[in-house]
Formats: sequence, C-alpha cells, structure tokens
Amino acid sequence: MRATVLQVVWFKRDLRVKDHQALVRAAQMGPTLPLYIVEPELWRQPDASARHWGFISETLAELSEDLGRLGQPLIVRVGPIVDVLTQLKQVNLLHALWSHEETGNDWTYQRDRQVAAWCREQGVRWTEVQNHGVWRKQGSRDGWAARWDRFMDQPIAGPPTLSPVNLEPCGIPTALDLGLVNDPCPQRQTGGRRAALERLNSFLSQRGEFYQRAMSSPLQGAEACSRLSPYLAWGAVSMREVAQACAARNRSLPPKAVNWRKSLRSFSGRLHWHCHFIQKLEGDPRIELENMHSLYDGLRPESPSAAVLDGWKAGETGYPFLDACMRSLRATGWLNFRMRAMVMATASYHLWLDWRAPGLHLARMFTDYEPGIHWSQVQMQSGTTGINTVRIYNPVKQGYDQDPSGAFIRTWLPELADISDQYIHEPWKSEMADGVIGRRYPARMFDHLAAAKVARERVWAVRRSPEFRPEADAIVARHASRKSSRPKRRQSSRKTTAAQLDLPFGDNG
Repeated sequence: MRATVLQVVWFKRDLRVKDHQALVRAAQMGPTLPLYIVEPELWRQPDASARHWGFISETLAELSEDLGRLGQPLIVRVGPIVDVLTQLKQVNLLHALWSHEETGNDWTYQRDRQVAAWCREQGVRWTEVQNHGVWRKQGSRDGWAARWDRFMDQPIAGPPTLSPVNLEPCGIPTALDLGLVNDPCPQRQTGGRRAALERLNSFLSQRGEFYQRAMSSPLQGAEACSRLSPYLAWGAVSMREVAQACAARNRSLPPKAVNWRKSLRSFSGRLHWHCHFIQKLEGDPRIELENMHSLYDGLRPESPSAAVLDGWKAGETGYPFLDACMRSLRATGWLNFRMRAMVMATASYHLWLDWRAPGLHLARMFTDYEPGIHWSQVQMQSGTTGINTVRIYNPVKQGYDQDPSGAFIRTWLPELADISDQYIHEPWKSEMADGVIGRRYPARMFDHLAAAKVARERVWAVRRSPEFRPEADAIVARHASRKSSRPKRRQSSRKTTAAQLDLPFGDNG
C-alpha cells in the first residue's frame, strides 16, 4: 500500500459528522482518517457498564455509515491508544492528530496526558477543538454565560467530503468481547443520530409543550422531557444544534403559545446548566474523587454496608416510591431530574452512605452518564460541596407529590397489588401489611423522619464550624454561576437560566 500522510480524527464523545469542527478542520488540511479506539482498560473502570457500550456501539454503527457516505467509513481499533497511534505512525499513516476536547472521568484525563506526551515525543501535532460550552484553563467564571451564548450562536458546520483510505475498518466489539458484566436494560433508549434527531424534533414540535410543569413527574416526565441527554452525552448531536433548534422554534411560536414559551425558556436554561456543571469538573477534576469541601472528609464511613447499599440499588428499601425509581432506572437507564436527586439524597442522608459507591452505581445505570454533570450533582445531593443548599428529600412526600395516584409505583412494584391506593405510599399502614410487608415486599430499612433529622444535624454541625466559611467562599469564587451579559430585553430568559443552574440533577436534555 502506498504510504499516505493522514490527518487522523480521533472520535471520543462526539459521535456525529455534522457540527464536528475537528473533522471539518482536519479535512481542510488533507486526507483524513476517522478513527474510534475501543480502549479495554477504559471499560474496566468502575463507572462503565454494558448499557453504555450498547448505546455507543449502536451510535458507532450509524456513524460509520454516515462517514461512508462522505467517502470514508469509520476505522475501529481495539487496544491502548498509544499502541494504536504508534502502529499508524510506523506505517506513515499519522501526520497530525485531531479530536474534540473531552471532559471525562479521571481515567480519560490521565490517558489524554499520556497521549499528549506521546505526541510531543513523536513530533505529532495534536489539535483539540472545543466541543461545547466548556472552556479549558478558565481562570474565572465571570462572563461565562455570555461566552456560552456566543459559542452556540456560531454557524453549524456541515460534514466535509472525505477521500477513501485503504485500511481495514474492523468490526465493533460486543459488550461480551469487552468483558462487561451482563446489564439487562430492556427499555434503554436506542443509540444513533437518527434517534437523536427524532427526539429533538418530536420534543420541539409536540412533546415539549408542557415540559415545564410535567418534567418533575416520573411518568409524565418520561414523555415530556426531551430525552436528548444520552445523545448529548455521547455526541450523536451537538449542543449547538440543540440550542439553535430550540431558539428557532421559540422564534416561530405564535404570541398566544404561553405554555410553549415557558417550557422552551426552561429547557434553554437546562442547556446552559449542562455545560455549567461540566465546566466545574473541567476546572477541578478532583470533584470525581474528593469532597469539594474538605471539612466533610470522614463525615461518612468510606466502606459502606453491603446489605444497605445492595438494598438501595435493588429497589428494596421498603419505601415504594424510592424503590420504584431504582427499578425504573435499572430497566430504562433514565430518571427525571427530581428523582435522580431523591435517590442520591436518600443514599447519602437516610442511609448515611459515602457518595462514591452510590455515585458509581448511578453512573453505571444512567445511559446518559456525563461525568462533569454527574459527580458535581452527586456531591451536591450529598451536601459535600459546601456551597449548595442541603436538600434532604422525603421519599414518602415525594411519592405523594409526584405520583399521587400511585400509578408509577404500581408499574414497578407489582408485589404491592394487594395494597389499596390509600396506602400505596405507606404500605406499612395498610390493614393488608402483615400479608405483604416482610413477605412479598421488604420492611423499611430506615425511619425516614428520624434518619433525616440525624443527618441534618451532622451536616449542619460541619457548616457551623468556624473553619467552614473561608473554604466555602473559595469554592463559590471558583464554581458558582454568573449572570449573562445579554441585553436587558432578553434578561428575563437569563434570570430563569440562572435560577435553573443549581437545580438538582436537572434534565440533561
């Protein structure tokens, strides 16, 4: 094969051809090789799961088809990236490396440092292009929202034409090939760009009208929320595409479309929110591993009780609404924002578990796992950030508020069929309790009121200490949101955005 100097585009969490600036810029420089590297060690990390790979593999298959129509299908390789790049360099198939910037977990951060070192040693230029509204080496949050707006207003780049390369593409490995634990998720969303565009279009044309008031309901939210979060997390669609489509839909609305305007304003706020939280991890990678505020170190035992953790994971705590949420998550890979906050807060406060083990479980369960959002929110719901309101969700009250008829509970807890609607949220009060509780459905693992009281006292004891405030102020300066500099005529929308930025586990899409 004749040696060809190539621009290698390394696809990561950007599995699309449209609005892919790294691909466009590489193609402008010369023949381009689109490359995806399946890194077995990455898939051995404790936050990885088979449902993640199932979604990604479907997206990769469609991406390869899209690239093939441009002239060159996706090239897939399995192995450590440095080994793969070395092989390409040895046969003179690598002149320059291109990718989007990635804010992933600690493993990908360390891996990127290794790639950068290899590129310097080998004389290979690696160009990383900004992927969405997150900035590297940002010294201050001042002006962040305005920069986000300007970035999203930039033109959407169309896909380039590619020249074919005589290189075997290889197949996409299965979850079994990667040694991933079997992870049944029968109602997982389908991967791929076509599914992403269908979700975007149906949300903006039909499903999203009552988004603002329906998104907190576990049943209504499953339909009213955009459900774009996994496609944004893995890059099947770009944030810029979604932001511009939302803005265009808003401009096209008739004056009397009050519900639509409220919902799109709220949704736009959550698009800002998405990048706002990823920016936190970008600027402070330790958020994945350490308490944001150091005075919370040692507050909870680092080695959780296996029985307690497993009961929470399995949806067998004895609290129907909480258990229904955990079982729904296991089967669908998704929960709405309020339920995500509640299940994490319950693990942290009522069960008094250190956030790391429950956080890893949720990371594996969420098909839309986005490390930047996930770990900031896990700490927020555990009360360890030092800057956010301590929210101790009452799992019984949340059930009454968000599932008043008990329909969601009955969907996921058929063992409570003999419990009447009156007691579906508190079956231990039912006259049928003796035949159900402890037999078909477990007794409560904790007293939610007493456990919340103890947890609140422990967390606030830390906050009242004289050493707390100086470190908290430093965290605010580094991570707190800032208001946009948009003209006043648009300020009402921005006020909503600012209010949404620190909501718990906001709908990522």
